[in-house]
Amino acid sequence: MDVELIFKIAAVGIIVAVLSQLLIRSGREEQAMLTTLAGLVVVLTLVVTQISTLFDTIKKLFGF
Repeated sequence: MDVELIFKIAAVGIIVAVLSQLLIRSGREEQAMLTTLAGLVVVLTLVVTQISTLFDTIKKLFGF
């Protein structure tokens, strides 16, 4: 696993946390929740692409 992936996930988490807190303090809880969900989708997309690469490597390793 690349260290870059961990840094990307951490960066998305920090940005989402800051935006969420700003939106909550300004009284926009719905937008804060949507921002959090969007961050979750971005991180899941990053992880799913890495899992897909892992499965492709395993397929090649065992010759399927």
